[in-house]
Amino acid sequence: MVVELISVGTELLLGNIVNTNTQFLAEQCALLGLSMYHQVTVGDNRERLSEAVRTALGRSDVVILTGGLGPTEDDLTKEVCAEVMGFALKEDSHTKKRIEEYLKNSVFKVIPDNNWKQAMVPEGAIVLDNDNGTAPGLILEKNQKAAVLLPGPPGELYPLFKKQVFPYLKKRQPEILRSQMVKICGVGESQVEDKLLDLIDKQTNPTIATYAKTGEVHLRVTARARSEEEAKKLVKPVVKEIKSRFGDNVYSVREEETLEMAVVKLLQKHELTVTTAESCTGGLLAGRLVNVPGASEVFREGFITYSNKAKRKYLDVNKSTLKKYGAVSSETAREMAIGGVFAADCDVCVAVTGIAGPDGGTEEKPVGLVYIATYMKEKVTVKKFQFKGNRAKVREQAVVRALDLLRRSILEQYR
Repeated sequence: MVVELISVGTELLLGNIVNTNTQFLAEQCALLGLSMYHQVTVGDNRERLSEAVRTALGRSDVVILTGGLGPTEDDLTKEVCAEVMGFALKEDSHTKKRIEEYLKNSVFKVIPDNNWKQAMVPEGAIVLDNDNGTAPGLILEKNQKAAVLLPGPPGELYPLFKKQVFPYLKKRQPEILRSQMVKICGVGESQVEDKLLDLIDKQTNPTIATYAKTGEVHLRVTARARSEEEAKKLVKPVVKEIKSRFGDNVYSVREEETLEMAVVKLLQKHELTVTTAESCTGGLLAGRLVNVPGASEVFREGFITYSNKAKRKYLDVNKSTLKKYGAVSSETAREMAIGGVFAADCDVCVAVTGIAGPDGGTEEKPVGLVYIATYMKEKVTVKKFQFKGNRAKVREQAVVRALDLLRRSILEQYR
């Protein structure tokens, strides 16, 4: 089944608003196994919107429109869709009552007349109650085609889609779709593709889709079948083969599990406590860890030692080490990691020191140079990295690599 997205709003064309709705809907449609070939953005113009709707209905089974369902004159989505598909508008008493209930405790002493425009719905349409706003969602069906109209604000669109539209589309989709994610860290996208080229070239069902993230590559293995069980059987051997090819580079096969979640899970499994010693990342690493529910079981404290003085004071880095090798060196990273374990009285420490830029680099130590170290059970591991990109990008990559080094150090210790 083919689906198309139409985003409505002049503010989107002007760049005043970032269109996160399209990303959300595209991901949801992919989970449903729907084919998507077009995404269109159109302004608040009746003629152009009408043309976009006619074109979309001509080449797709389902058209999802977002935005343009508000109470003002330039909100035209519902009126245009009704006109194109041949539906008359009529007042829906159920929707009118919900709007009244929603607005009765608002800033309005008297509900403006233009809000009642939102109670007018195409005759015969499926009305989707909106618990977070006044504009209801609508589904218009005709000649085996469907137009799904959703409010633009993400706080209204997301819950409405998940609760009511997702099940509706799932029923219309004749095949079962089963996906499993394989998450890889420490290997570049081109390397991943090269290792999987034979599988990708032969793929029909299941398929393998790659997604490049900062420091990571995610692979989605997707199978279509007539039953859930049959789809699972198709996915399982492909996931198993990918895992065998990448070994420890695979940190999770769960969609919802992040790298930091995988690290915290490992720490909990082996009853380890951890601390962080950060220079250029300035607390970003600790922040990623404490974002994980349950991190308090394993995370003791974190040290942000941006200056040499702080490195000496809190992590006991030798003054002579800093003088001879500099703050950005394998020697300093090593002493930071060892010092962190003793300062926090914990089992393992991961330390980061580097040059994030844009200034501070030299020919010998260029911007993007980062050393990351772990210390656990009297073993120190130090890795040198040369990251590309701006300051934010360098710091982000350093955090990912630090989490990954911590993960690998634990795996190696308990192999």
